[in-house]
Amino acid sequence: MDQQNVTEAPTRPSANQEAGSGERLPSAREFAIAAARLAANTRCSNVVVLELGGLSPVCDFFVLATGTSARQMRTVADELAELGEKQNFAPIGISGYEGESWILVDCVDVVTHVFTNETRAYYDLDNLWGDAKRVEWQDNSSR
Repeated sequence: MDQQNVTEAPTRPSANQEAGSGERLPSAREFAIAAARLAANTRCSNVVVLELGGLSPVCDFFVLATGTSARQMRTVADELAELGEKQNFAPIGISGYEGESWILVDCVDVVTHVFTNETRAYYDLDNLWGDAKRVEWQDNSSR
């Protein structure tokens, strides 16, 4: 393998890491809430934000959402990537984009999962991460 053609994905410290964790966690929470609102405003249902601090060494927040179709789920992933770029949470990877049941947008500190209803029920991340604190993300002033 030609090592000259290999490039590494850009990385930044996660809020789980020691350096700067006090500064990054509030902005990760804000981004997770913004991602949840974006998903809900893009016709996703059952949108949940889970705080994984102390439970996962990988990220601090999961955003779980159920999409209506593969096309709509791709739109949500595209818009999340744009939002991440603007808020310094650019995704380091998007998985499942060409599939039709689960798209994962990995923004390091915040990982968003957009599922079909059937796939969400099958993997049941809501219960798998049942010890995680649920974060209130809906704007109470509009109720």
